[in-house]
Amino acid sequence: MKDRIYSSQVKEKIGKEIAVAGWIHKIRKLGGITFIVLRDKEGLVQAIVDKKEDNAKLEGLTTESVVKITGKVKKEDRAPGGAEILVKKVEVLSAVKEDIPVEINKKEMNVNLDTLLDNRTITLRNPIQRAIFKVQAEILKAFRAFFEEKGFTEINTPKIVSAGAETGGAEMFSLKYFKKGLAYLAQSPQLYKEIMAAVYEQVYETAYVYRAEPHSTSRHLNEYMSLDIEMAFIDGFEDLLEIHEEEVKFIIDWLKKNCQDEFELLGAKIPEFKKIPVLKLKEAQEILEKKYKIKCLGEPDLEPDHEKKICEYFEKKNGSEFVFITHYPTKKRPFYTIDDPKNPDETLSFDLLFRGLEVTTGGQRINDYNELIQKMHARNMVPADFKEYLDAFKYGMPPLGGYCHGLERMTMKFLELENIRETSLFPRDINRLRP
Repeated sequence: MKDRIYSSQVKEKIGKEIAVAGWIHKIRKLGGITFIVLRDKEGLVQAIVDKKEDNAKLEGLTTESVVKITGKVKKEDRAPGGAEILVKKVEVLSAVKEDIPVEINKKEMNVNLDTLLDNRTITLRNPIQRAIFKVQAEILKAFRAFFEEKGFTEINTPKIVSAGAETGGAEMFSLKYFKKGLAYLAQSPQLYKEIMAAVYEQVYETAYVYRAEPHSTSRHLNEYMSLDIEMAFIDGFEDLLEIHEEEVKFIIDWLKKNCQDEFELLGAKIPEFKKIPVLKLKEAQEILEKKYKIKCLGEPDLEPDHEKKICEYFEKKNGSEFVFITHYPTKKRPFYTIDDPKNPDETLSFDLLFRGLEVTTGGQRINDYNELIQKMHARNMVPADFKEYLDAFKYGMPPLGGYCHGLERMTMKFLELENIRETSLFPRDINRLRP
């Protein structure tokens, strides 16, 4: 519609005739006058209909009907955006065919999570739901903008693969691939981004990955958006911590600039950036035992409650809502993770915890061909299954490393939401394959 303007532009047109179009968010009749709150991609605008012929056109229309409204703009501080439209003409573009299953024109829909997701086609139109995914879109934009500024090259790697990046096929979704037999949905772009680091040196990717673990928790999805980077010619895994800290600050600043309204609507607080503390897994476990009486020293990983406690500890200590945990045991990390030369039982790897949840995992990679082969044999993996990946190392691979973080987990924690499914447009988990 070439003559259409958006709700956010209406206040700029006071005294002028304009056309807007969108969904009826609310409709209320008072005497012979009808008040319409119209919703479009930018927000809400109020219109007043007092002509009999136009009121007649509205008979039978309900919320979510799509209309085009033409009229003159006047200042009205009580209306959304501080202006309203005195309607000259109403065109009905699409009427609702049956009762809407969920009231979406309220700030709080007061429905349980299953109802919210079962009716996703409609509930995503709710302003709160829209705000969640506006923030998520901005996190993704910030990630891309940061690494573009750093000179990284964006790549797009296959999502149908012959073997797993971590376990060679376990806990992966399989599918029949013509005469080749079984193929799998990629659980990570890891092996490909290492190969591409030998092409462009610094690469990043944003794409869905797939995990077939039968989880049914508030923090797991079987399909999620992974934000990945890989860097060649690093001096050590500390380079990864440094650039990730820069990225975190960049995202926080980006959200402050672009998403203040959404955070306010959602009742969430954008964190203040503080220098991110760095400690080894063993040191974190010692804090848990000393401060919280949790016996966990020597365990290969942190439990969800441990992650929460460590984040609470450092938020109180230095105000940081982010914490780096490093040096996870060799047996816990994938085969391509390099061992710490000072202690071969530990790896030069890390996780980033944010508000009590692991949102990033990464580390330095093995770049020596023979060392990779040895690691594979030690884990009963078949090197021949990874021939093309290993070729990149056979013919020269610089020191490298990288990390990945889940977009949904980042969104969940930035917005202080309770369940990761709230941050997926159409979540895929052990129980859900629709809509």
